[in-house]
Amino acid sequence: MTDFTDLVAGYRRFREHGWVEQHDRWAELSEGQSPKVMVIACSDSRTDPATVFDVSPGEIFVVRNVSNLVPPLEIDEARHGVSAALEFAVTQLKVQDIVVMGHGMCGGVNASLTRRFHHARPGEGGFIARWIDMLDEARDRIVAEYGEGEEAAHQLELETVRVSLSNLRTFPCVREAEAEGRLTLRGAWFSIRGGVLWVMGEDGEFAPAA
Repeated sequence: MTDFTDLVAGYRRFREHGWVEQHDRWAELSEGQSPKVMVIACSDSRTDPATVFDVSPGEIFVVRNVSNLVPPLEIDEARHGVSAALEFAVTQLKVQDIVVMGHGMCGGVNASLTRRFHHARPGEGGFIARWIDMLDEARDRIVAEYGEGEEAAHQLELETVRVSLSNLRTFPCVREAEAEGRLTLRGAWFSIRGGVLWVMGEDGEFAPAA
């Protein structure tokens, strides 16, 4: 099991090899970043976008949270981490693609499906419940069709991507950039068990990446 000591040991290996071998790349990155792709992914430790997409530092701008969810635009005095990162990526970095990547065996989806934290207080699951209630409508629809088993979980995992893509389009900066052809929204789902990336087509359905 990895602990902080193991992380420091990994850092030392990075300094001895990765930093030296990519010194020119790090020197370039010290002048700024210009990623063309934003990836919105789950915080799950098994689905690191940099690993799945095999990219180097500076190539993707990543936001990770429970179940790769994007809340709809909300104008209030609360602090909105996903919205702030999205705004920065679209208006400042001017990314050309936003990829929402769901995954198999998602704990947040399981919590939504089972309503495990439905009546929990903050600090005991309440924050999780409030976050994943973005899936409530999709959850009810899927349970009505598939029940609450493995297939329902898979369908709801795919639905996290569709919900987030829909919510992305509630942001004026996203709608404007997409309408002008400067931004493309994409969906994907990664199978932890099979190691296969599925990509969402224009019809909203998913198929293995070519």
